[in-house]
Amino acid sequence: MSKHRLNILFLENHPMWIHGLPNGFRKLGHEVMTSLPQTMTYAALDKFKPDLIIAISWTPSNDKPKKQERIASLVQHAKAPYIYWSTEDPGFTKRVSLPLIKRTKPDFVFSIHRPTVAKFKQLGIRAAHLDFGSDSSVHRRMKPLQKYKGTAALVANGYPNLFKTRPHNYRFQSLRRLVNPFLSSAYKTDLYGRYWNEMKSIFKSPIAANRIHGYLPYKEASKVYSSVDYVLGPQNARDRLTQRTYEILASGGLLITDDTPEVRKWFKPGQDLLVTSSEQETARLIAYYKTKPKLRERIRANAVKAAAAYSYTVRAGFILQKLYEEGILGKKEIGLSAKGR
Repeated sequence: MSKHRLNILFLENHPMWIHGLPNGFRKLGHEVMTSLPQTMTYAALDKFKPDLIIAISWTPSNDKPKKQERIASLVQHAKAPYIYWSTEDPGFTKRVSLPLIKRTKPDFVFSIHRPTVAKFKQLGIRAAHLDFGSDSSVHRRMKPLQKYKGTAALVANGYPNLFKTRPHNYRFQSLRRLVNPFLSSAYKTDLYGRYWNEMKSIFKSPIAANRIHGYLPYKEASKVYSSVDYVLGPQNARDRLTQRTYEILASGGLLITDDTPEVRKWFKPGQDLLVTSSEQETARLIAYYKTKPKLRERIRANAVKAAAAYSYTVRAGFILQKLYEEGILGKKEIGLSAKGR
């Protein structure tokens, strides 16, 4: 735990974000406030006296120029170090990240995509890699619930507009290799998320209407991960991991995902999760693990341990250490090692 408590302001209120990294800073002993930029007043800012301000993109809190200008105004008023976590790279670097950086002028930028970090540095932007993580108070193994029980579940959005313009996008290839084998074998497979009614044509087999459930509240997802035999986790690319990768593992879900260099860089296939490169391989995995409940349980237990190494508490510690190394925060202010706790 830090020896010195910082006041950290997150200009964000989306459930997907306020239950993650902010909790990591809290567990390190810091005081954290979350707020929309539009509702944060100068009076409240003066009262809280932030030692560090953080923005995350892309969200409804900062998706318009006026909202970004508001962030810049708040940062200027507070006279506190300000960092930006760029979570939409590389797909939206030009459209989202760079315009926001230009308007809000962060002291430091973290990106989920290592090659984008190099591009930021070429532009004279101080930057480092920071991947997603999980928080044990939200993403944890729970008692299986009857309403969520089944063979497999997918918790993600469909993105029909992207599918129309880029049907061969890696995400859709991933979805097919993960979902088709379960549907063709008639296993109880549930889809949670927006727009799946508009995406039925992506799969080889029909999806029963009662298997499509629509939007799932963020904090409800761990209950699903804990209640099914397999959790299907599509990746968006070979060189980065989705946020749900960490959250599924932390929740003790038996994750089946793509066999990519990035997955293998951080996790051990067959020990922490299962990986596949084709529909045929997915089908073989199903057949092999179907009759081995003890082995499935062992992998689920390992998944929780593996995810803990990349918790948001660890991520928060890394951020503070990096800001110290960059001269943005003083040694006395951070009071902890790069590994956090």
